[in-house]
Amino acid sequence: MNWYLLAAIPVLGLLVLVHEFGHFIAAKWAGIRVEEFGLGLPPRILGMRKRDTGGWEIVWFSGRGGEENDYQGAKYGPNAPAHHTIYSLNFLPIGGFVRMPGENGETYDENGNYDAGSFAAKSAGKRLIVLVAGVVMNVILAVVLFTVAYSPAVGQRDFQPVIASVTPGTPAAKAGLQAGDTITSVNGQSVQVFSEVQYAVQNALATVKDTGPSTSVAVHLIVLHKGASTPTNITVFARLHPPANQGALGVTRTEQTKVVTVPLWEAPIQGVKQTVTSIQQYVQGIVQIVTGQVKAQVSGPVGIVKITGEVAQSVPDQGWWPILSLTAILSLSLAVMNILPFPALDGGRVVLVLIEVLRGGKRLKPEREGLINLIGMGALLTLMVVITISDVTHW
Repeated sequence: MNWYLLAAIPVLGLLVLVHEFGHFIAAKWAGIRVEEFGLGLPPRILGMRKRDTGGWEIVWFSGRGGEENDYQGAKYGPNAPAHHTIYSLNFLPIGGFVRMPGENGETYDENGNYDAGSFAAKSAGKRLIVLVAGVVMNVILAVVLFTVAYSPAVGQRDFQPVIASVTPGTPAAKAGLQAGDTITSVNGQSVQVFSEVQYAVQNALATVKDTGPSTSVAVHLIVLHKGASTPTNITVFARLHPPANQGALGVTRTEQTKVVTVPLWEAPIQGVKQTVTSIQQYVQGIVQIVTGQVKAQVSGPVGIVKITGEVAQSVPDQGWWPILSLTAILSLSLAVMNILPFPALDGGRVVLVLIEVLRGGKRLKPEREGLINLIGMGALLTLMVVITISDVTHW
């Protein structure tokens, strides 16, 4: 067994914990009663909850408590005080949840009045804040992780932007690039490592319309030729559909690595820049998939576990940068996916609240809202099963 696969547990656990903590603190701020804050999906393994008389009690499984003397007389299950939040660990290690009454607009008496402590009783503004708080927390986590990754204590260990070889007949060969050349700038942006060259080229390709196999885009490079003392401006026509194993330019990178760091005061700035760049790349990718420019390539929990294990395995050689940046990227992925306007996701619930606002405060019937979210959840679970099967068969 590859024990590095276990690195996915703290990585995914951190992402879910931060996301749900965002919903949790926003709900508390809004005066919403949080019945349960769970890590993982039910059935519950165990939970903890404050007692009316002080201290904490253990809540086992479906709600029955232990029989230990320390918890004698404690209230469990449906008779437990509703205002005490259960903090639980659940059996299925995929996701988490914050359970609040009235999430689908349910009413609590025969007159249609909302429970004052429920999600449904709060204003549209407060409900929107609660819904987007998880996404915001994931973005903040990404900024923090990228900041730490860029700091002098860690730094980015990556391949130097030096060309190892140039394939004959490729755009790079036609432009005059040679083995040993160092790329210092791409389209006006300075680069320090080879991955930045790749990102810049891919961003340029994302702006071009696909007109067939010969589709290309002009990429302007500043190159220091091997043995030269002054840089040279070179234009290479990067290919959108390059032959297998050639890449858009037709070059391979050197195996020489370097550690890139920034001053401590500049690390947060780099963290914000990298976060914004990553979000832009996600949005561009989604647009390209929707418009049919590229095929959808997604990974479920199994695929993410595999990728995380591979990255964790590189930590002894590459340092902490790979795992920190991967966790940040996964956090942003979770944020972007959750804000999509799809039923059952945070973005889908946001859409329902906005529809309510446009209707002058008139809400959908709780049964209808619940059905919409139920159908969305069913579709998401079905998609997850399909993706998981694909991940397993391609392991």
